[in-house]
Amino acid sequence: MKIAITATGKDMSNNVDPRFGRARYFIVVDTDTNEVAAHDNAQNLNAAQGAGIQAGEKVARLGAQAVVTGNVGPKAFRILNAAGIKVYLSGTGTVADAIRKFKAGELKEASVANVEGHWA
Repeated sequence: MKIAITATGKDMSNNVDPRFGRARYFIVVDTDTNEVAAHDNAQNLNAAQGAGIQAGEKVARLGAQAVVTGNVGPKAFRILNAAGIKVYLSGTGTVADAIRKFKAGELKEASVANVEGHWA
């Protein structure tokens, strides 16, 4: 299974970015092969609007089946949900911590967005 984790940097020792749409990076981890790849999200860092939608579409193109992040807004949640991507919330810690918690079943799957959109 491929999991996309929002991250403040390019590797597993960086913290989970609490933002989904404006996360600095998405680190995609294949839990079957342990392959790890960092993907820059620079195009959405300063986007005037639509960052969550664009980030959701990017994660879908990367083949992720789940996302681990701190927060997700309603538009991004709709995009992820429509693509069949499950959303899990992880408060603080490193990407490695988030993966460990995900594999252990310690992260709760979100059924709705947990923050309001910026343009709502």
